[in-house]
Amino acid sequence: MTKPRVKIKIKHPKRRGEWAEMRFMAMAAENGLEVTKPFGEMARYDFIVEHKGKFARVQVKSTIRTLGSGYACTMRGWRDPYGRNEFDFVAVYLILEDLWYIIPAKNVLGKWCIALCPHSRKAKYDAYREAWHLLRGESAKSGRVRSIQACAEECITDPFSVPGDLHEDRSHILSAGI
Repeated sequence: MTKPRVKIKIKHPKRRGEWAEMRFMAMAAENGLEVTKPFGEMARYDFIVEHKGKFARVQVKSTIRTLGSGYACTMRGWRDPYGRNEFDFVAVYLILEDLWYIIPAKNVLGKWCIALCPHSRKAKYDAYREAWHLLRGESAKSGRVRSIQACAEECITDPFSVPGDLHEDRSHILSAGI
């Protein structure tokens, strides 16, 4: 079941951005995050979120600009695309879909604009759809594997020995770190 499209009554882009920031604060709180807003307008991020003593800087963006079957969202600050170490995540709100994307900064740095396609499961940023767990420092819950750790033993046997032979010499078994 798809969500109904949202109608937006706030026409001025600056006010719409401020409204999106308030939506972000509410959603962050609903997702177990503490939210702090820096004083003034000089920080290159809009919020700091905290979960269990870990902090992340978040830049909030919103868009109603359609692009084909998706949406375009500008990824720049005052003049240029965002650079390194300005924030940790960008939270993009697709207003007409009532949908958030929580995207790591490294995925948008240096870009003027990104395209978000909420109706395509193969879209570039689909893994970040409603990914609030990233702001809590948790890994993906979608079943994707981030790393595999294993332990193995190497066993060198005589190709002519009979398995289970009581007189079998076991001195040739090597173990890896055990």
